[in-house]
Amino acid sequence: MVAKTVYLTPEGKVALQEELERLMARRIELRRRIQDEREFGAFAEGSEPDADKTDLAFVEGKILTIENQLREAVIVNTHDSVHVSLGSSVIVVDDEGVEETYTIVGSPEAQPTLGRISNESPVGRALIGKEVGARVSVKVPSGTLDYTIKSIS
Repeated sequence: MVAKTVYLTPEGKVALQEELERLMARRIELRRRIQDEREFGAFAEGSEPDADKTDLAFVEGKILTIENQLREAVIVNTHDSVHVSLGSSVIVVDDEGVEETYTIVGSPEAQPTLGRISNESPVGRALIGKEVGARVSVKVPSGTLDYTIKSIS
């Protein structure tokens, strides 16, 4: 498997590490429950062990994903306020005068509903490298978004 570089802000790295710790604690809990169920013969038809095994498999997969992301992470500490880059907060205005604020982050810490968009998203890719006053057109599933960059911080 080819390793993919993951870009993170310092805050994003901390959040991933905290999520990893939470998942590792959950893994221990699930393993203990499965072991207890085995010891007490709870593996009869219709019992909970199948759900616990499914949960454990999901947690194991998520742990591997986060460990790989942290191993391949490039921490982005600085950005300039002239060009949009990872870590930039960007205010854009559409053709109707509606403003949106986006913070450009690496994909693991993207939360579009909170305005934290991935540098790999269509809008993120369109904004990266642009300056204040630049116009960008972004093709999205619902059509085309046209923005003018108002400010970068």
